[in-house]
Parts: sequence; C-alpha cells; structure tokens
Amino acid sequence: MLISTLLVAALAVPAYYLAMRYNMHMLQLNGYVNTTHLRWLRGTFTHQWLLMVGFVLGLVRVLLPSVALDVVECVVLVLVILVYRAMKHLNTKILLAYTPRVRRMVATDLVICGLVVLLVGLLAGLSPLSGAIMMLVSAQLLMCLLVNLVNHPVEAGINRHYINDAKRKLAEVPGLKVLGVTGSYGKTSVKFYLQTLLQDRFNVLVTPESYNTPMGVVKTIRGQLKPTDELFICEMGARCVGEIKEICDIVHPDWGVITSIGPQHLETFHTIENIKSTKFELGDALPAGGLLFLNGDNEYIQQKAPGYDNVVFYYADGDGDGYRASDVSVSETGTEFTVTAPDGESERFRIRLIGAHNVINVVGAIAVANKLGIPLRDLLVPARRLQPAEHRMQMRDHGQVTIIDDAYNSNPVGSKAAVETLALFHGTRVLVTPGMVELGDEEAEYNRKFGTYAASCCDYVVLVGRTRAVPIREGLLAEGFPEEKCIVCDRLEEGLAYAYGIGTEEHKYILLENDLPDNY
Repeated sequence: MLISTLLVAALAVPAYYLAMRYNMHMLQLNGYVNTTHLRWLRGTFTHQWLLMVGFVLGLVRVLLPSVALDVVECVVLVLVILVYRAMKHLNTKILLAYTPRVRRMVATDLVICGLVVLLVGLLAGLSPLSGAIMMLVSAQLLMCLLVNLVNHPVEAGINRHYINDAKRKLAEVPGLKVLGVTGSYGKTSVKFYLQTLLQDRFNVLVTPESYNTPMGVVKTIRGQLKPTDELFICEMGARCVGEIKEICDIVHPDWGVITSIGPQHLETFHTIENIKSTKFELGDALPAGGLLFLNGDNEYIQQKAPGYDNVVFYYADGDGDGYRASDVSVSETGTEFTVTAPDGESERFRIRLIGAHNVINVVGAIAVANKLGIPLRDLLVPARRLQPAEHRMQMRDHGQVTIIDDAYNSNPVGSKAAVETLALFHGTRVLVTPGMVELGDEEAEYNRKFGTYAASCCDYVVLVGRTRAVPIREGLLAEGFPEEKCIVCDRLEEGLAYAYGIGTEEHKYILLENDLPDNY
C-alpha cells in the first residue's frame, strides 16, 4: 500500500497543478467574482466531470482502503493530466496572468491542501491518504472559490491602500479636470476620439485599452498621471449596480459623457432599469455646474435626462437642442457629415472611420472639445486623424482579403451596425461570429434577430460554436439566406480557415464580429 500511495501522490502533483491552473484561469476571466464564477460553473459543470468522478472515487477510497482502488485512482489522475493539459493548450485567447493576487491565491491553495494532507497523515495514518489526495485534486473544481473567500480581507486591504494612494496623486495635480465616460457601448471609442481631438491643446491622460474597472483606473492614476496633466479622461465600465459610483468616488469627475444605454450584461444587471440607473450614477456624481453630455438619439437616455441639470445633448439622427450631425454620407473610404453647434457654428467633417454608427460617437467627442473652447473649424484636422479603437471595426488588409476586426463588439446595436457596414463593401462579404452573450433570458432572441439583420448583408456566414449558432441560423434561414452558405464550426480557427478558403475572384471582406474569451 505504501508503494501505491506514493504512486498516487506522484501523479497527483501534475494533476493538481493543471486542474488548479485551469480553474484559477477561469476565475480570473470571471473577474474574481465568486457569484459570476459559480454561474459559469453551473453552465459548464459537465466539462469537468472527471474531477467529480475523482472526488467520489477518493471518498470511497478513504472509507474502503484498497490497493485496487489506488490503481483506479492512478488511471483517473493520468486522465486528469491529459485532459487538463489539452485544455491548457486550447485556452489561448487571454492567458492566465500570474499577478501578485494570483500568486497569493496559489500560495493559499497550497497551504490548505498541505494542511489537509498533514492532518490526515497524523490522525489516520497512511491508509486513507491516497483517497484524501485524490479528493484534494478533484476539489480544485471549487477550491479557487474558497481561496478567493479566504483571501478577501487581504485583497480588500491591499485595494484600499492603492485607492487611497490614487486619490492622493489626483489631489496633487492642481487644476486637473476629470472627464468620466460611460455607456453600454461606444465608451472606449469616445475616449480615444477625445484624446485625438484634445491632445493638441491639452496634456491629456486616458485610461489605456479597455481599462474601465476601479482597479484599472487606480492602476492608470498611480502609474501614469503626471503633475503637468490637464485632463484625465476616465472610462467607466460596470456589470452591476453601483460600480460606476465606485469609480466616481475615486476620481470625482467634473464632466461626464454617457454614450449609450442598451441591453448588455443583462445576466448581472437583470433589468434595463438597473442599467439606466447605473450609467446615470455618473450624472449623480457631477458637481454643481458640471456638464453632462448625453447621446440624444438613445431613447433610454432621453427617459432619464429630465432629472439632470447642465445637460448637453448631441445627435446623429435626432433634431433637438444641442450638437447635431446632418447630411451623413458613408462610403468604403470614410464618412462625411456636417456638425452644427448650439451657437449656430457649422462645419463639414470628413473622417476615415467606416460606418454611419461612428457618427454619434464622433459628434459626442466634438461636443466636449467645443465646450472646452476649441472652435469646430480647429477640430477638422484632428478629426481626420481619428482611428478605430483596437478590435472595433479595425481594417487589416491581407492582399485579396480584408479583415474587419470587430472582436470586442458584443451588443445588439453594435452588431447590427457592423453587418450593415459590411454591406457597403463591394466584393465577397463573409461574417464570422460566435454570436452575443450575457443578454439574459432574451439572449436567444437577440441572436435570432442578429441573423435576420445579417441575411441581407452577407454572402457567407460562419458561426463559431454550437449553442448560439442555433438562433442565428434560424434568423438567417427565415430571411431566405442560402442554407449551404451558412457554416457552423467549433472553433474560431476553423471558421477563419473556412472563410479564407472560400473560392472567389472578388476581393474578400471578412467581418470578425465578437470573439468570446475562453470562459464562454
């Protein structure tokens, strides 16, 4: 029994590491939020059935010591090693980041497991040890949740220190104006448009990439804020009620922009009313006299706007008081439109961004820049330099193929706009998409509608993944889209390979619409 127990222990080391690593990775992708991770586990429980079998086997082995059961445990542990090694190689979109927090969690996990092995050995001897080890390997399915809970006071203390340090750094920059930007979609684009329009006149700091969580904002302030900065453009994201207020309590915005409100992250917000209230937490945080820039085309924003003073509306379609775009013209090479300010100043803008849906975000940025004292005519040149934000309708030419990378788009409005933009191009148009997620009970219906929009805009549709392919395919076929041109693949690589392989003499445009991380 000693030899069989040692063999189980030897195999348990790599099995423990791989199972822990996978589940820690998924917890990181789920934002270290236990409730979100539990919801993910409920949806994917069967993917890790081997650990559940291992746990039951280990329990039986603890109760019924047997060399034969040790042999079975060895077989299960070898299978765990093979399966989780394969999963490690498959999950490559966003790799596990070994941050100090992850390292602390790994240390806590090791301490807990080590103590359990030590206690079992001291109290019960060698006999049940291999069963206990098997159970600890299998427990990695849920251990990251326990570890996250145990470490919570420490992590909260560390975060509190960083937040106070960021507040101190903000207070040390005299005259710094903080501009908060939030919205269900469009906030990252507006943030970078503002940077491009304003950086010739002001020293501007923006939160990089898609940093829009409290600790992402804190990291930006602590690492990048300089005494000479004049404007801090802070993107604010949220998945739950109260999260915009949390960021506002750190940065205390002077002005705010709400780019849009729509059905996104409904699994955590539950209702559109909660989304509206959360986005307007930015308006609640503004000081007296602080300007609140609002997308006047958005019906949900219009519903909430009457409760706020100092509102500045901007429109791409509407016709109210504020900044208005008119005479919009879209082509394969760019977009043109006229902007009229509330004081009557009017200029014709030309930007290289493709698609009419960009106009509302650009007009919002122009409105802010104009209110900061920059005349519309002085914004004409910087507007021509506007670039799409990373992975948002980003064009990449590869000879006869152009990739339109819209991988970070996952909302109903943006997805509809993306396929409508694809329809503008002359050539073979291919849509590659896994569909949209986190839309709650209406997710299937939103994906079905997406299929109906795409039907008239694409020549081929490649659906990635089986679950959301069903409603999108239903929508496509309901609109008469040819069944033989609607392909379903398991992985993105297969989908792109199929799209590249489509035989045609025309230039090919491949729209990559949304790319889900590995926890989907």
